[in-house]
Amino acid sequence: MSPITPNRRSVNRALPTLALLAVTVGAVTACSDPGSASKPSISPYATSSVSPETSQVAGAKLHMIDNDGHRVAFYVTQGNSSTIVLDSGGGESSSQWKDIVPRLHEATGATVITYDRAGLGKSDVVPGRWKVESAVSDLKTGLKQLGITKDVTLVAHSQGGEIANHLAQDNPEMLSGAVLVDANLPQFFTDEEIPRLVAATQPEVDAARKNPEKPENRQLISTAEGFAAAHEAFHKVTWPDSVPATVIVSEKTPFEGSPLDAQRWRDAAVSFVRAAPNRKLVTAEGTSHEVPTERPDLVVKEIEDMFATQH
Repeated sequence: MSPITPNRRSVNRALPTLALLAVTVGAVTACSDPGSASKPSISPYATSSVSPETSQVAGAKLHMIDNDGHRVAFYVTQGNSSTIVLDSGGGESSSQWKDIVPRLHEATGATVITYDRAGLGKSDVVPGRWKVESAVSDLKTGLKQLGITKDVTLVAHSQGGEIANHLAQDNPEMLSGAVLVDANLPQFFTDEEIPRLVAATQPEVDAARKNPEKPENRQLISTAEGFAAAHEAFHKVTWPDSVPATVIVSEKTPFEGSPLDAQRWRDAAVSFVRAAPNRKLVTAEGTSHEVPTERPDLVVKEIEDMFATQH
């Protein structure tokens, strides 16, 4: 995540909860003890400062999908029968990919889909604790209603990595491959790391509870609730050997100001990749956690390569 005086956007997105907004958004601040190297310097939870308006890609068609009592906005740039799905980082709407979608569509001819997770962009707010199971259900239901059940190349940034891992574990038949962009990976959320993340963000969570109706505070609170238990469970998720994956890890990581946590982030990526022969590790040199905006060329290249390998 970010240094002691983190950039609000990069901090957010970064980590664990990454869950919801974490990695993607947020605002979070530095650790409560700036002089200590024993705590991460950015928050694992995130709060979103993203505008409720979504910048829709020219030519993309909006589909409002109903799921479990709320609506989720999907944007479809129609192409051939193969599909590339782009899942944003925590707190990010689909607009995160607006410059990448046209390039992918032109290069591959595939149908390219982005979407706004609940509470972001044009999608409805869902009260209560953020649950990865609900986020996975929103994505699966949306794709199913759009007629997409297989041959998906899934791209996930930051918190989107949690959704990707759960989806791949439970529905490997849907995916032909994946590109995980500085994404949350199960290997990172160990019994040693989770308490550090929780402790580092507790002051921010306490402050947010004083004004829980503020959108970014609401997201931070929802992400923080049950964080430890949720990520203990996430640590046990296993990516299927049948689905090839490319992992892009940022050079600076979301924890640029905390060498220990930054190394653990990089080690998690290495561990994930070494678990199967059909996985590749790519380092985005010189980048922070915001790889999609800082190195869109690299992200597009790796998606194109994964897509070409499977088609």
